[in-house]
Amino acid sequence: MTEHALADADYRLLAEFRGTLRRFMAFSEARAAEVGLTPQQHQALLAIRAAEPGTATIGNIAEWLMLKPHSASGLVDRLTALGLLERRASPSDRRQAQVVLTDRANTILAQLSVTHREEIRRLGPMLTGLIDRLQD
Repeated sequence: MTEHALADADYRLLAEFRGTLRRFMAFSEARAAEVGLTPQQHQALLAIRAAEPGTATIGNIAEWLMLKPHSASGLVDRLTALGLLERRASPSDRRQAQVVLTDRANTILAQLSVTHREEIRRLGPMLTGLIDRLQD
C-alpha cells in the first residue's frame, strides 16, 4: 500500500468519526428546534455572544457563518423580528450597525449552551479516542 492509501479500518474510522459528528449535529438541531430556532439562527446567536464586545456586525456574522452578506442581513432581520437581536449604530462608524443579543436571546442561548456543553462532555472521550486512532 502507498503512503496515501487507506486501509478498510481507516474508512471505518472516518465513517465512525463523521457519524459521531452527525449525531452531535442532530442533537444540536433538535435542541434548537425545541426553543423555536433553526440551526443557523442558533449558530448566529452563539457567534454573536462569543464575539468580542462591539464586533458583531453583518459582515462579521457573514464571515463567521460562511454566508453572503445579504443572507446574513436577512438572518439578522429574522432574529430581530423574533425579538432576539437589536441593531445599534456603531459609535466608531455610523454607517455600520452592531448587532447585540437581547435579554431573551441571552436566556435562550444560555439554556442551549448548557445542554450542548453536557453533550460535548459526553461525546468528548469518544471523539478523542477516534482522533487518537486517526493519528496512529
